[in-house]
Amino acid sequence: MHINKKTRLIVCFVILCAGLMLGSCNRKQQPPPNIPEVAVFTIKPGRVALTTELPGRVFAYYVAEVRPQVHGIIQKRFFEEGADVKAGSLLYQIDPAPYQAAYDNAKAALARAEANVPPIRLRTERYKELLSVKAVSQQEYDDIAATLKQLEAEVDTRKAAVESARINLEYSSIRAPITGRIGRSNVTVGALVTAHQAAPLAVIQQIDPIYVDATQSSANLLRLRQSIAAGRIKQDGPEQTKVKLLLEDGTVYPEEGRLKFSDVTVDPSTGSFILRMVFPNKKHALLPGMYARAIVQEGVVDNAILVPQQGVSRDPKGNPVVLVVDGEGKVQQRIINIVERAIGDKWFVTSGLAPGDRVIVEGTQKVRPGASVKAVPFDTGQAKPSEKAEKAVQPPAKAN
Repeated sequence: MHINKKTRLIVCFVILCAGLMLGSCNRKQQPPPNIPEVAVFTIKPGRVALTTELPGRVFAYYVAEVRPQVHGIIQKRFFEEGADVKAGSLLYQIDPAPYQAAYDNAKAALARAEANVPPIRLRTERYKELLSVKAVSQQEYDDIAATLKQLEAEVDTRKAAVESARINLEYSSIRAPITGRIGRSNVTVGALVTAHQAAPLAVIQQIDPIYVDATQSSANLLRLRQSIAAGRIKQDGPEQTKVKLLLEDGTVYPEEGRLKFSDVTVDPSTGSFILRMVFPNKKHALLPGMYARAIVQEGVVDNAILVPQQGVSRDPKGNPVVLVVDGEGKVQQRIINIVERAIGDKWFVTSGLAPGDRVIVEGTQKVRPGASVKAVPFDTGQAKPSEKAEKAVQPPAKAN
């Protein structure tokens, strides 16, 4: 019996040790709790230019509608449709025969009037001498002096008639009033045209340089002025007048334009006003009537805080919120204030974040406030900023 009890004790001890060893092994094989990994964007304030994108239309720098100033038949056309013409170049020739005849007739009438003046002038001088010795009466002298004045006035009238005839003769040759590109001709050789007719013979447009008229909301202008007055936005000197342009297909126009002026009247039907910009157009890539979008710089903000758009969400009340990783590696929720405009692929944050804060950009679905996370830097190279806005934010130390 004694041996059996001892044996049982040994067996129980062996089983107990085996159980403890097995439990220890199980505890060693159990994996540690899983900590989610998130990509964070570290806040670094910088200098950013605020731009706005405005719809606009392209307009010619100069437009001249060519109309005849005399009547007649078109004898010849001297230009090719769609070609460039210079100011003063001959465009059309109206039959000059009647105007040449009128000019010659006016010159002949002038010569006849001038021929009548010398004899009367000499007689007037003699009468003046005779009047001093009482050889002729005062009435006779006054009559001959009046006749001289009438003849001199007739000469002046004939000179004016000659000048008028000369102008009409010159108007029979229709010339380009400006340098530019001429469109299609609305008349052919042999057509009868009339002076100052409603329909133009052709239209010349100067398109280098060229205008772009964009519309801006007056409400946006008031908000911008308030921000400038409060010091949140400052003007950027000469850079303020520089303008970029996006074409209809979304490509960026290679030449940079400048802001020329803003209209002083707001359209009551749209609540907007016109901004006129001038762009060089040497290659004639811009044509009148084209739609374009102008990128106008409104101002510059120093120490601006930008957050990638994908890191900002909304709470049930509609407030913009972000998730931030604190110094202990735990998630916190922050309510922020943003300006309702995109700077590239980022939001402009006015409050709620500070330099050095780490905002979760990727992995927000896997975490909640208070949870521990592993933060890794967000690869900004994956973001694709819009080419329609500023792509780079310069640090304040490098600002001009």
